[in-house]
Amino acid sequence: PRARVPCPPGLGAGSGPANPPSCLSAPRNRPEGKVLETVGVFEAPKQHGKYETGQLFLHSVFGYRGIVLFPWQARLYDRDVASPVTEKNENVAGHGSKEVKGKTHTYYQVLIDARDCPHISQRSQTEAVTFLANHDDSRALYAIPGLDYVSHEDILPYSSTDQVPIQHELFERFLMYDQTKVPPFVARDTLCAWQEKNHPWLELSDVHRETTENIRVTVIPFYMGMREAQNSHVYWWRYCIRLENLDSEVVQLRERHWRIFSLSGTLETVRGRGVVGREPVLSKEQPAFQYSSHVSLQASSGHMWGTFRFERPDGSHFDVRIPPFSLESNKDEKTPPSGLHW
Repeated sequence: PRARVPCPPGLGAGSGPANPPSCLSAPRNRPEGKVLETVGVFEAPKQHGKYETGQLFLHSVFGYRGIVLFPWQARLYDRDVASPVTEKNENVAGHGSKEVKGKTHTYYQVLIDARDCPHISQRSQTEAVTFLANHDDSRALYAIPGLDYVSHEDILPYSSTDQVPIQHELFERFLMYDQTKVPPFVARDTLCAWQEKNHPWLELSDVHRETTENIRVTVIPFYMGMREAQNSHVYWWRYCIRLENLDSEVVQLRERHWRIFSLSGTLETVRGRGVVGREPVLSKEQPAFQYSSHVSLQASSGHMWGTFRFERPDGSHFDVRIPPFSLESNKDEKTPPSGLHW
């Protein structure tokens, strides 16, 4: 049964509860899915500051339950907001287009509750974090399921008296219950060690956003590391893309058109149907879709940009811009990414 989580009146992203705290509920494992059980109590979303490790939350867009592992400070390049002044020395995102200043914004590394993964699989990939494998196969990737990156405004915080409120294989390996703390879940040494060891491949530094025809595209690139192949270096990146329909009209993604520029001087064009084998429909009921993909270059840096072609109910098409974003390698790379082996 699909999880049904009623949001109390007046409680939304960026607003506090208008009434006393309301219960957050989800159905028991009953076929009809009509019986709700208490999961926790909503808290007022933070207007300022950041959420701490161990904060339970409901994702305001995808609806899954999760818990914060640790925050990241990213530079958000929002091409929908024109900068009144652009300094020459400012680190800007742009490729033959208007320059945009980056503003600091908080994102979080989180665990997704495994019970909710089947219900969000049509809207968001739950294997959001991938690494290069440690063996000789330069193309091998492995994924850690149920990890995600969540923007501050996507978090609807709640509290729970359950000592294991999130079902995830890493929950008890990374976190432990401490009733003297607020929130009452604190990082184990294993979480701190894993974060420190994999910091270069987990960190997100830049987020790019642009809206066309009421379709907002958000891109987060991640450097994954370098591998040697046939006497040359191959650099890998992962990029996470979120598509959001800000209008009430139903649209469907039909095609993607990428242009990939490498510092080595090559310019590649990639065109194809849909994304990751899907042609998602964005509607008022399910306005967002999120996925990850990968790209490799034979140079330490490059750029990507392009368009998504959408179709309206009347059969007409329109192109949505993918904001240009840089592919930069980590200059201080020392060791390859490490998995969950200590």
